[in-house]
Amino acid sequence: MDYGKFKYQQKKRQHKGHTHHGKNKELRLRPKIGDHDLMTKVNRAKEFLADKDKVIFSVIFRGRENAHTDEGFKLVQRLTKELEDVAKLEQNPQMQGRRIVVIFAPK
Repeated sequence: MDYGKFKYQQKKRQHKGHTHHGKNKELRLRPKIGDHDLMTKVNRAKEFLADKDKVIFSVIFRGRENAHTDEGFKLVQRLTKELEDVAKLEQNPQMQGRRIVVIFAPK
């Protein structure tokens, strides 16, 4: 048997195929988002999570909204409840300047 052919076949057997490298997808929200708009964002996040991508939700505050960050945290709790069946919370919600950032990873 040809040694080069043998080496080639061994290399082919060891090849595992393509692996998916997860990417980060960001979805931005405002604290006064409507119910239907929120569900649209949640459904989009579920698609990203099904593709094994991480999802970063940013709740952005502008102007007087900064005085009501509690509304943003309520929104994040609602997101967590909606996505609990397909995602796990990777990073707890935290304020970073004028935004609340939370990261979800696929289960």
